[in-house]
Amino acid sequence: MRFWLFLLAFLPLRASAGDELHLYNWNNYIAPQTVERFEAYCKCKVIQDYYSDNEELLAKLAAGARGYDILVPTGFALASLVKQGALLPLDKSKLPNLSNINPAYLDTSFDPGNKYSVPYAYTTTLIGYNVEKMKQYGIPTDTWAAIFDPKYLAKVKGRVTVLDSQRELMAAALKYLGYSVNDTTEAHWYQAMNVILRAKPYWAAFNSSSYIKELTVGNIWLVHGYSNDMFQAMNDAKAAKRKFTIGFSIPKEGAVLALDNMVIHKYAPRPDLALKFINFMLDGKNSSELTNMIGSGNPNLAALPYIAPEIRAIPAILPDRQVLSRLEMLHDLTMEQRRVLNRLWIKIKIE
Repeated sequence: MRFWLFLLAFLPLRASAGDELHLYNWNNYIAPQTVERFEAYCKCKVIQDYYSDNEELLAKLAAGARGYDILVPTGFALASLVKQGALLPLDKSKLPNLSNINPAYLDTSFDPGNKYSVPYAYTTTLIGYNVEKMKQYGIPTDTWAAIFDPKYLAKVKGRVTVLDSQRELMAAALKYLGYSVNDTTEAHWYQAMNVILRAKPYWAAFNSSSYIKELTVGNIWLVHGYSNDMFQAMNDAKAAKRKFTIGFSIPKEGAVLALDNMVIHKYAPRPDLALKFINFMLDGKNSSELTNMIGSGNPNLAALPYIAPEIRAIPAILPDRQVLSRLEMLHDLTMEQRRVLNRLWIKIKIE
């Protein structure tokens, strides 16, 4: 026994659950200085793990992954986690800063009454473009027609990309046709598919990964993509002193808003520390740092005074009430709806 005690004295000590908060988040989705400030505040260590999309998050949890305190799912993934009973209800008495959230982002269909979730940040799916090229060819930048109407696409053939995402691309086509992004009428889906197939010959690619770089260097002039990415492309082009400008806008027909939310996993090792983290992130200054870093949309009213003026002036990042009324969050689909959409997507990709 003395021998084992002697050996244990020389083994490195591992931090206990009491010293750690485990955060499962999107990559580059919290400012480093915010993490450092929280670690000093809670006298703990934030351990981060990352996922690249909601499906990866859901699949990992479904496979039995445990040990995470905080997750940051988008609305439709949140709905799935709620249905699965995978989340802990929030003790709102420990979240006094919840009052900072704009009511427009509360009480969603994914989590009525915000029993399980608190809004964190959001993106919009929109049009990004080379300002000078769009002016040169007379292409409007306030409508989905820019990426779907052949009369415009013929002028920029091979210089356009769209997201390689069935939900996002179908949503854009549905909006172009005047429908809701959550319209599940099969006939309307076929109409949207035909709009996509008509435009597809003019596109350079379905691209969800390198389109930021392609837009920034001038290889691509028009993209369907995310507001955070457009913000990055705009700044990268400025930093590289390109001879063109990157702009982005929310089409007048409307678009998708993806709201990411902080939730506590039901197997969280430290739910009490998770509540401290959520309330900390609801502080205006702390919340503003992500927006200033990557141009994310911010549902926190108390963050506005801390957000850089040039970012506050971009309606595609911080939409006003009128613009917000044209934005919709994607709802989860039934298994049968998924099967139908998958069949349409296969047809879109192979034709």
